[in-house]
Amino acid sequence: MTKPSLPELLHAAVTAVGGTERPGQVTMAEAVAEAVDDNAHLLVQAGTGTGKSLGYLVPALAHGERVVVATATLALQRQLVERDLPRTVEALHPLLRRRPQFAMLKGRSNYLCLHRLHEGVPQEEDDGLFDQFEAAAPTSKLGQDLLRMRDWADETETGDRDDLTPGVSDRAWGQISVSSRECLGASKCAYGAECFAEAARERAKLADVVVTNHALLAIDAIEGAPVLPQHEVLIVDEAHELVSRVTGVATGELTPGQVNRAVRRAAKLVNEKAADSLQTASETFERVMELALPGRLEEIPEDLGYALMSLRDAARTVISAIGATRDKSVQDEDVVRKQALASVESIHDVAERITLGSEYDVVWYERHDRFGASLRVAPLSVSGLLREKLFAERSVVLTSATLKFGGDFNGVGASLGLSPEGTEGEDAPQWKGLDVGSPFDYAKQGILYVAKHLSAPGREGSRTDMLDELAELVESAGGRTLGLFSSMRAAQAAAEELRSRQDRRVLLQGEETLGELIKNFAADPETCLFGTLSLWQGVDVPGPSCQLVVMDRIPFPRPDDPLMSARQKAVEEGGGNGFMAVAATHAALLMAQGAGRLVRAMGDRGVVAVLDPRLATARYGSYLRASLPDFWFTTDRNQVRRSLAAIDAVAKETGQ
Repeated sequence: MTKPSLPELLHAAVTAVGGTERPGQVTMAEAVAEAVDDNAHLLVQAGTGTGKSLGYLVPALAHGERVVVATATLALQRQLVERDLPRTVEALHPLLRRRPQFAMLKGRSNYLCLHRLHEGVPQEEDDGLFDQFEAAAPTSKLGQDLLRMRDWADETETGDRDDLTPGVSDRAWGQISVSSRECLGASKCAYGAECFAEAARERAKLADVVVTNHALLAIDAIEGAPVLPQHEVLIVDEAHELVSRVTGVATGELTPGQVNRAVRRAAKLVNEKAADSLQTASETFERVMELALPGRLEEIPEDLGYALMSLRDAARTVISAIGATRDKSVQDEDVVRKQALASVESIHDVAERITLGSEYDVVWYERHDRFGASLRVAPLSVSGLLREKLFAERSVVLTSATLKFGGDFNGVGASLGLSPEGTEGEDAPQWKGLDVGSPFDYAKQGILYVAKHLSAPGREGSRTDMLDELAELVESAGGRTLGLFSSMRAAQAAAEELRSRQDRRVLLQGEETLGELIKNFAADPETCLFGTLSLWQGVDVPGPSCQLVVMDRIPFPRPDDPLMSARQKAVEEGGGNGFMAVAATHAALLMAQGAGRLVRAMGDRGVVAVLDPRLATARYGSYLRASLPDFWFTTDRNQVRRSLAAIDAVAKETGQ
C-alpha cells in the first residue's frame, strides 16, 4: 500500500475536527515534518486561526516515534487530549494502518494521593482537618470539599485535579496530594498498585504522543531525573511562555513560615540537639527577615549570610539524623519522615545555593502584605540550560502566535540559547524560523490607534487625560471593550472612573473568577472588562463583545523588578543593548499577545488603542509596532472614533 502523503493526512484530520485547511497550516505541517525527519530545530510563528495544533500533530503522528507535546495552559492541554487527538487519531487510523496512542502527564501533585486520602495528613499544623471526614454534615467549606473529594476518589479514573468539577482550593487539594519529594514511592506505599500518578506514568510510557506542560518539561530538563518518557521529538506550543515557566521552576524561595514548618516536622524524628540547632537557625533567619526591604541583593549582607549558613548546616545535620533514626512509636512514620525530609531538604538546598553565591544567580527580597517577607533566588538566564538540556538530544519544534519581535526570531532565539538565525556557532544548535502568517486580513479587520496627543505615563499618579480618552473611546464603541492595564491599581482606577461616568457595566478582574468574568463579558456586548496580566493572554472572545482592546501603557517591566533589571544589566555588561534585549522584548511579547485578543474570527472588526504616545514617538516604538499584527495604523483620534461608532452601528443593526 502506498504511504499516504502529508496533505492527505492533514486533509483527513482537518475534516474530522470540522475545520477547513488553510495555507499557513499546510506550510507549517510540511515544515514540521521536514524538521522532524532531519532531526532539526524549528521556530514557527502561527497566527490566531491558523490551526497550528493540527499543523504539528499530524506530522508528529505520521512520524511514528514518540513525541512529547508541552503546552503552557490547561485549556490547550484539555483541547489536545479531549478533542484534537481523539478525532485526529480516528481520522488517520485508516491511512496510517495503525492507531497511535496518546496520554497526558503532569507533575505528581496534580494527582490525588490515595495514601494521603485514606491515612490522612501527618498531624501538625493541619490537626483535625481530616476529622471533618467523620462529621455527618461538615459546615466549613474545607470540610465539604474534603468529603466531596473522598466521594470523587471512588469515581475518578484519572485522579487528575483538573477532572474534579467544580474545583477546590489549593488548601483543600493539599490535603489529598503530595509532592514528588513527599511521595513514599510505589514500592513502599500500601496504595502503590492503585496510584493515579504511577498509572499516568505507565500510560505515558506506552503512548506515541505525550501531552504535558512547560513546568514538567523544565523539571525533566533541570533536575536530571527523567520524569518524561524517552522521546525523539519535542513540540513546545505556546512557546512564548517557555522561558518564564522554566525560570519559575528554577527559582528557589525561603520564608520564615516555610522554615518553621520544617522545624516542627523534623522535631518529631531527630534528637534534641539536632532539633534545637535547626530551631535556633530558624529564629535567627526570622529576625533577619523581619528587617528585610524589597530589592535585589547584589552582595549577601553579613547577617543574612550567617543566618543562611546556620540554616544550611543545621538542615544538613537533621537530614543525616532523619536518615539514621527510625522511631517505631511514631504512627505511620514513613509518611512523617518523608514529609519532614522533603521540607528540610528544600531549606538546605535553597540556603546552600544562595550561600554559594553563583554569579549566574540573582538573589532578592520580596515583601507581601499578607505573607510577609521572602528570600528568592533565580537564574540570571536559562538560555544555557535550555541549549544544553532541551536541544542537544532531540528535534525541537517551538510554536506560538507570537515569536517574532521587531520583525525577526532572534530575540526569542537568544532567550532559548540559540545563536542568531543563519549564523554558525560552535555550541549553538542550528535552527530555522518560519512565519506562516494568519488567515485574517489584519489590515482590513483592525486598526491600531496610538493616542499620540496624550501625556507620557509616569511612574506614579493618575493620568486624567488618559481616563478621558478611555471614556470617549468606550462611548464610541458602545461598550464592547477589553481594557488591558499594566497594574491592578490602574485597572481599578479606570473601572471606578468609568462606573462614575456612565451606566455601562464594567467588570473588574478580582471581583469574580476569571472564567465567570469572561463568560459575562462575552454574553453582553455593551459590557467592558478591565484587568491585568492574565487578561493580556487569556481571553478568547470572538464576535461583537470585543471590538475595542485598550492598553493603558506600554507594559515594560517595573524598573525595580530584581530579575529583569539584573538581566538587563548583564546584557549591557556584555556589550549589548539591555533595554532592547530585555525590557522592550518583554513589552513586545505582552503587546502582541494583548493585540491578539481583538481578531479571533474571520468576521471580527475593531480597534486596538494604545494610550501611550511613546509607541508613536519613541525610537523603540517602531520595534514594538513591528511585533504587532499588521493592523491599519493611525494617530487620528477623530478617525478612530468614527470607525468605532460605525462598527458599533453595524453590530446593532445585525442584532449583536
